[in-house]
Amino acid sequence: MKNIFIVLLLFFAVACKEKQSIPNLIASPNDLHFDKLSTVWDEAIPLGNGMVGALVWEKEGKLRLSLDRADLWDLRPMENLKTPEWKFSWVYEQWKNNNYKEVQEKFDVPYDRSPAPSKIPGAALEFDISSLGEVESVHLYLEKAICVVKWKSGVKMSTFVHATEPIGWYRFEGLDKPLSYEIIPPAYTNSGENTVESPVTGQDLRRLGYPKGEVIKDGNSVSYSQEGWGGFKYKVNASNIISDKEMKGCWSISSEFPSWEKKPSAKNTVEKELEGGLTESFKTHSEWWSQFWSQSSIQVPDAILQKQWYLEQYKFGASARVGAPPISLQAVWTADNGKLPPWKGDFHHDLNTQLSYWSSYSGNHLEEEIGFLDWLWKYKGTFKKYTKDYYETDGLNVPGVSTLTGDPMGGWIQYSFGPTVSAWLGQHFYLHWRYSMDRTFLKEKGYPWIKDVAVFLKEISVVDAKGMRKLAISSSPEIYDNSRNAWFGETTNFDLSLIRWTFEKAAELAHEVGNVEEGELWEKTLSEWPELAIDDSGLLFAPGVAYDKSHRHFSHQLGYHPLGIIDFSKGDKHKKIIENTIATLDAKGSDWWVGYSFSWLGNLKARAFDGDGAAEVLKKFATSFCLPNSFHVNGDQSGKGYSKFKYRPFTLEGNFAFAAGLQEMLIQSHTGIVHVFPAVPQSWKEINFKHLRTEGAFLISATKEKGVVTSVEIEATKGGVLKMKNPFGKKEFRCNVEYEINSENEIKIVTNPKGLIIFEL
Repeated sequence: MKNIFIVLLLFFAVACKEKQSIPNLIASPNDLHFDKLSTVWDEAIPLGNGMVGALVWEKEGKLRLSLDRADLWDLRPMENLKTPEWKFSWVYEQWKNNNYKEVQEKFDVPYDRSPAPSKIPGAALEFDISSLGEVESVHLYLEKAICVVKWKSGVKMSTFVHATEPIGWYRFEGLDKPLSYEIIPPAYTNSGENTVESPVTGQDLRRLGYPKGEVIKDGNSVSYSQEGWGGFKYKVNASNIISDKEMKGCWSISSEFPSWEKKPSAKNTVEKELEGGLTESFKTHSEWWSQFWSQSSIQVPDAILQKQWYLEQYKFGASARVGAPPISLQAVWTADNGKLPPWKGDFHHDLNTQLSYWSSYSGNHLEEEIGFLDWLWKYKGTFKKYTKDYYETDGLNVPGVSTLTGDPMGGWIQYSFGPTVSAWLGQHFYLHWRYSMDRTFLKEKGYPWIKDVAVFLKEISVVDAKGMRKLAISSSPEIYDNSRNAWFGETTNFDLSLIRWTFEKAAELAHEVGNVEEGELWEKTLSEWPELAIDDSGLLFAPGVAYDKSHRHFSHQLGYHPLGIIDFSKGDKHKKIIENTIATLDAKGSDWWVGYSFSWLGNLKARAFDGDGAAEVLKKFATSFCLPNSFHVNGDQSGKGYSKFKYRPFTLEGNFAFAAGLQEMLIQSHTGIVHVFPAVPQSWKEINFKHLRTEGAFLISATKEKGVVTSVEIEATKGGVLKMKNPFGKKEFRCNVEYEINSENEIKIVTNPKGLIIFEL
């Protein structure tokens, strides 16, 4: 009775406070719009805020909200990583002695067999909509991050996940009577055969061995409590307020682990939210999204590419936050199919997390991107312990496959314990510095991270007979899968690119912070490593090992993109290497590419100033490797034969790499020279973008009309020297500040902090 009384009081308080809960919404051609609800979870409407998320769909005649939280994890350790053999030195000995099957059995196989550690699903909130009739429309309004479902009977449901709070709201209008609803627990204890399946397709949830959770309904409130491994628990609560022809309420998920800081329970969060009311909640939610969308925008004359870009920005805004875990393989949209998510929903640092943040830099979303670096810094101690335990060295490396708390999970050992993982992650520390010009960050985190990586790489290297450094064994994801042959006796271009990049940037940043002695040490160490391996086909996997057949990973060309060691700006030799590398990729074909391969190639072609090629390959990604809700699902869903992979495990890195590719077509600055519209098709006559960010912390807006650049506006957020390739060609232009222009038609301006530079024809 007491709980019912509290809910009634809340109802009267909210009813008195609210007149109009959600203002009129404005549709955009970039929104998602369907004439029915999806009947499969991975085509559902995604909502989220980096910490909690929901998928809106229909299952067996019920409206289903699949609820998720980013820190719902089974953190049991991998027991095989506690053995004396778990040492890089032991792995090397087995490889050298041609006894590699021992390594596979001890360290590769257990990842496939064990259901955990793993990301786990939350629960589902279901509403019986059988009385509502046929659905008329389903619409995701990107601008306000809200989903609206309308029925032909006149009923309307609006739902959103609050932009910053761990709650979601729903509101049904036009009801003849309240809908029945319930929380559906994940299938941890369902009856039936318990099967062991591939981690790609997802293992059975029952293999986790959890006790049955408890669902309690109390008046208009329903709660679910679930106990996991090692004292982990989570709770879900949904509470409703029912009035004349209307039913509204909110839900939340809370999590707890013995060593974590205690936070409010889901029920307490919901009660507090109901007291504040839907109107106030939607107001603050809308304000956050308005600010997010004001950070950058684009307009291109290809509706498919433009819509996909806005959907990627939306998903990034829904999955990245300061204070939340980084974007994992599926972020806050864990599989709702009775199984663990593909690849256990973990953090893959041999490619996936890196690609997931590519678009944040020029897309001007550093406020969301910094959450990734905060997490890496938070678990730096864990990573150093891993480095000492497995590699038996000082310095810093990171497990290529890790849990929520940064611990290693295993898997194919060449990549799950790869030697250059922390180096590629280090590029994100470098990029944050270059795009923000935050000197405090540089001194306290940027250089210290890269320095520690350099220490590790120096210690782990060996010196060959010619006096040059190398890795004892090296790999290139995922060439030759996890066989013995996947280890190369010579340093691969993948590892070597990351090693050379690390020492180059360690030297640069050491000098930047005034540490000349360390800068000279890193310069000397860089000179002790060989150059990248090339032949007439372009960049190789390793000396003498060419890219000889289609493969989903382009790891051999990492030195070109994203690292920029090889670049058009460095002369004809580099240009030829790049052209040959891309031509080889094209010639070998896309038979064994996955979705992110197309996104990545879009970036490669854009950086080679091939606008038509970039647009073509990015369109293939958008139309053939994404589901109707825009989720990237790795395999070719179009039937057009772009790839022999037909499967559909959902992961996010391909989505965000797509956005980065389109941005690379519109603006580039990795050489220190800003290029405006560097790689757009000749047919694109009308283009504009606003507030794309460049290295040096410049915000740039530009317009092209009738195929001619007519204006460029630059905000110098931190001041400094701006160098820009003249976007007007030989046409005369006006500028509101003094500038210099050299024989290469490059403009140079010394800018003041917060200065505004305007170029016009």
